[in-house]
Amino acid sequence: MNDLTQPGMPRTAVDPMLPLTLAGVGFAHRGQHLLHDIDLRLGAGRTLIMGPNGAGKSLLMRLCHGLLTPTSGTIRWNGRVPNPPLALRQAMVFQRPVLLKRSALANLTYVLAIRGCPRRQRKARAQAALERFGLAQLAQRPAPVLSGGEQQRLALARAWLLAPDVLFLDEPTSALDPAAIRAVEEAVDHFHHSGTKIVMTTHDLNQARRLADDVVFLNAGRLLEHSPAERFFAAPESSEAAAFVRGELPW
Repeated sequence: MNDLTQPGMPRTAVDPMLPLTLAGVGFAHRGQHLLHDIDLRLGAGRTLIMGPNGAGKSLLMRLCHGLLTPTSGTIRWNGRVPNPPLALRQAMVFQRPVLLKRSALANLTYVLAIRGCPRRQRKARAQAALERFGLAQLAQRPAPVLSGGEQQRLALARAWLLAPDVLFLDEPTSALDPAAIRAVEEAVDHFHHSGTKIVMTTHDLNQARRLADDVVFLNAGRLLEHSPAERFFAAPESSEAAAFVRGELPW
């Protein structure tokens, strides 16, 4: 199977990864329990993970992505335990992207190289990804000097080349200006419309209303609600979620 034959075209119809199922997942560090007995099932679409600071949103995402291992419970992809081939079919973009100290173009050709893309194809594919995410004019600019929004779009372009079935996004628009937020959201839409599963954290209620198909709400390391977005924003089931939607501290 060649992951790079059609960048941006997931393989879910051929070999589905979803649903992603968590059963009794917990995580403790140095005796402190940070997540408690999470039972969750995620299917296709755009899942927004929400909750106040310290709720465990980023931690939950890292566990799902495989960067951390639960201290209790199990995580399965379509009934399968995580393994290296499954890990290659997902990508994650962090709040502060980790980029190489090279040009924007070189950041992308490097990813293609380590994924085994033939040398003669790398530049054209990388340039096409830059074009798709509005970065074509910045191809030779060093990645570290790009603006925050440009760096996020470069990280998304890099993920696009990996053709992920699932894309995790950890506060990708935090501290960006409105124009940059719009550009990142449009990039997320590219993934969504290609069939990629989106799992994203955000504090921005308006952004969640624009993007979410379903909402996972955490508070103090506990899953309090998982419901369709329309229902979550219209009639939250928990008092904590209702307070959060009103813009109040949920305690």
